[in-house]
Amino acid sequence: MPGLRKAVEDSNDPFETAVRISLCGNIIDHGILEEFDIEELIGQEIDRDIDLDRIMEMKKRISDSRNLSFIADNAGEIGLDSLMLDEFIRVNPELKITVFVRSIPLINDATIDDAKFYGLDAKYDIIEYPDHVGFLVGDMPVNVKTVIDGSNTTGFQRTCVIAMNGLIKVGEKKIPIQHASLEEDAARKTGDEDKGKVIHYRIDRLGIPLIEIATAPVIHSPKEAQEVALAIGKILRDTGKVMRGLGTIRQDLNISIPNGALVEIKGVQELDLVSRVVEFEVQRQINLIEIAKELRRRGLKKENITADFVDVTHVFKQTKCKVIQKALKNNQEVKAVKLPGFKGLLNWELMLNFRLGTEMADRARFWGRVGGIFHTDELPAYGVTAKEVAELKSAVGSEEEDAVVFVADVSENIADALNAVVLRSQEAISGVPAETRATNTDGTTRYMRPRPGAARMYPETDIPPSLITNDLVAKVRLKLPELSEEKFARLVNQYCLNKKLAKQVLDSDYGDLFETIAERSAVSATLIAVFLTETLKSLRREGIQIENVKDDLIMEIFSCLGSGDIAKEALTELFVWLSENIDKSLNDAINALNLKMFSKAELEKIVDNVISENKKLISQLKEKAYGRMMGIVMKKVRGKADPGIVGEILRELLK
Repeated sequence: MPGLRKAVEDSNDPFETAVRISLCGNIIDHGILEEFDIEELIGQEIDRDIDLDRIMEMKKRISDSRNLSFIADNAGEIGLDSLMLDEFIRVNPELKITVFVRSIPLINDATIDDAKFYGLDAKYDIIEYPDHVGFLVGDMPVNVKTVIDGSNTTGFQRTCVIAMNGLIKVGEKKIPIQHASLEEDAARKTGDEDKGKVIHYRIDRLGIPLIEIATAPVIHSPKEAQEVALAIGKILRDTGKVMRGLGTIRQDLNISIPNGALVEIKGVQELDLVSRVVEFEVQRQINLIEIAKELRRRGLKKENITADFVDVTHVFKQTKCKVIQKALKNNQEVKAVKLPGFKGLLNWELMLNFRLGTEMADRARFWGRVGGIFHTDELPAYGVTAKEVAELKSAVGSEEEDAVVFVADVSENIADALNAVVLRSQEAISGVPAETRATNTDGTTRYMRPRPGAARMYPETDIPPSLITNDLVAKVRLKLPELSEEKFARLVNQYCLNKKLAKQVLDSDYGDLFETIAERSAVSATLIAVFLTETLKSLRREGIQIENVKDDLIMEIFSCLGSGDIAKEALTELFVWLSENIDKSLNDAINALNLKMFSKAELEKIVDNVISENKKLISQLKEKAYGRMMGIVMKKVRGKADPGIVGEILRELLK
């Protein structure tokens, strides 16, 4: 090794020499079949013709990278590889290298001992991987999977089909369920830096199981789409096995109309938004079809729209437009493209506050990384003058019936953005492009990405299929949860709730907690239900962080109420205090709010004092005095006494 290291150091190109020596390691495995002189072999390899362009490309990629995973092969080869890894670090001192070795040698595999022998453990991270041939990804240690399973961190999702060809009934209509699948959630890219060398991902959802349910294309109205989504959501909630809350259930809507296109709309989180999203998308497609008719009426063909970009920076040298001013100050450019026959069409409203020009701007932002576009249908405006518009049109050779789109940015971004505009303009002649769109909070949508094709789907290569047997299905059937309709009837009958309150409990996040409290405490089921639904809903509207009070603490509150340690009038006050003091106990809340219950003797004294202070009023009111006195006493003891006990004492003392 010292001789080889010196050969690398003394060569004209140490990087190339180290790579050549590493390549020799691939021949070592042939030693089991024939004898050869390793030193002679290395000498021959160093002088052998090689694709130098590939080595230069490799060197550039190493210099641009931040992390490298290196999977070692055999015990001898790892020594030769160590010379190359050292050169990688010389070229890029910031490079972080992780070397993977076997936990035991299956034949002559490199192990942790070999890595230590060549000193790799002192320079790089060393990770051991499974000790058998052809290991499955699922068998990997977590640290190995985290580093080398790029499929997860780049957004790939594994999908396991659980069931096919089912159906649900919505109203009187049967809705086929094409498949129900189990997916693992993927990491999400949140941005990059240093020209894409460093990519940031969120991994907080990595591996979380998702259920995907696909309906057949038999839904024909916005209202029906929302009803089907509600029905599926209810079934999922009935299982008690899915998360709840905003974002945990998302609807992906595939929408098409005659002469339109299949458009996938991703991530509708609010159920009430489903019908609105469908309505807007239908409206968008209808308008795009009308625009296509108008373009064809004007005689436009795709070949009329070309990617001929014109530098119009000179037109805006003295502009008052702040966006363009900022771009020019940063030594950026302004370039424009002519859209023949498009005058007036970029301002055509496709859906609420969304025009064809907006759609082109979305494409430009996505593909060109620009802030947006300008177009002549909306000018003069934004500080762009009529004079500048006239000069712009002249510069690009625009006729009266044409529109012009222009962008201010760096040259590469401008080219990508305007190419996207040209493509979208060509698509406008055909009508509605098939694409994937994302949902906005108002129910409108925006361009997200092209629609993926079937080529992105392929069979799982790491995990073998698991057979779902009839026995398993039978066992699952025995454990199926109570359906919401059945639970609703039981809440009404078992707990004597009215239908409105039973539905509120069913639709709340506290259904199971309600039953637990009702069974374990002596408190009225109606009082429990009202507090867990109406009272907590009202507190949330007031900005109270109700999630700060955990279920076990809510149970303790009702337990104290049932045993007479607190009054029902104190429930809300105690809950609010506990939500604001999350590290405190119920006793802390009672003491801090001075809500300890009065004893009977204390209540008798308070009631007696009230009667003594109001003898004249009692004499005047006679039999009506009870109600007035009760109000006065409860005002003094509210939250610290049971009204029933107060009433008994008052009646006794009024005799």
